[in-house]
Amino acid sequence: MAADPYAPCAGLTRDQWTWEFLRRNPDYQRDYQAFITIWRALEADYGAPPQRDFSSWKQDPRAYGPLPGDAELTAPAGEPCTVDDDRVLLECWMGAKWGFHKFPLDPARSAPAPDELSWRPPPQTEAPVDAPYRLDITFDLSLPLPPQLEAAKFRLVSRAAELRRQGHVAPKTVANQRARWTQMLHLLDGATAPDADATGLLGEAQALVAGGYREILRLADGDAEAAQ
Repeated sequence: MAADPYAPCAGLTRDQWTWEFLRRNPDYQRDYQAFITIWRALEADYGAPPQRDFSSWKQDPRAYGPLPGDAELTAPAGEPCTVDDDRVLLECWMGAKWGFHKFPLDPARSAPAPDELSWRPPPQTEAPVDAPYRLDITFDLSLPLPPQLEAAKFRLVSRAAELRRQGHVAPKTVANQRARWTQMLHLLDGATAPDADATGLLGEAQALVAGGYREILRLADGDAEAAQ
């Protein structure tokens, strides 16, 4: 009996789940192929780290982003590994574009070791919130804040409990999203044919692949945190 290729999903961490969606992004796949082709050419000319001739390597214009045919990043996230003339090393340019700190991984890799992943904090954008999960709370700054904060906390906890009674997951965590994400991978990979009921789920999966994978980083990681 053939092993289930999705069995490892049961033990993936939050960071590994983020990678599982990014590695299915066709734009990342194309970027990686272009990047690794340049990287191997540089290694052929100057040697592989840690023995490479970096003083010569950094004089080569191929060692810097952007990739051929791509645009400059207008605001790379985090620390973009600039050198004296403010250029960005190609491997760091890739990380700034796709949201990680570590050396770019081959998208063929499934469930890399946790120490191979280091994600940049997700961008602080005003992402739309699904209606069931939205709760607007008003504060009166002319009055003391502590009692208002306590009242707001009570409303948030009560609303989360109400959502759970209605069948909604609140709050979302890696633990309670794992089965849903595994279904998404089945749909993305064509392992499960999408039916009418799965159309919406496939759309959510495609949105995670396109860029929403960074939102996974906002969730609690692990069963211990999920139980809190």
